Amino acid sequence: MFQKLKRILALLGAIFLAGMYLITIVLAIIDPTASKSWLMASVICTIVIPCFLYAYILVYRHLKK
Repeated sequence: MFQKLKRILALLGAIFLAGMYLITIVLAIIDPTASKSWLMASVICTIVIPCFLYAYILVYRHLKK
C-alpha cells in the first residue's frame, strides 16, 4: 500500500513540475517582461514541492506505524 502511495505522489509531483515549466514557457512568450519572475518562481517550486512530498511521505510513514 505504501509503495503504491509513494508512486502516485511521485507521479503527481512530476506532472505538476512539468506543467509548471510548460506554463512558465508559455507566460514568458506572452509577457517577456515578467519572464524572470516566472522562472524564479518555477525554480523555487522545483525545490519546495519535492521537499513537501518527501515530508508528507515521512509523516505518513510515522503515523502509519
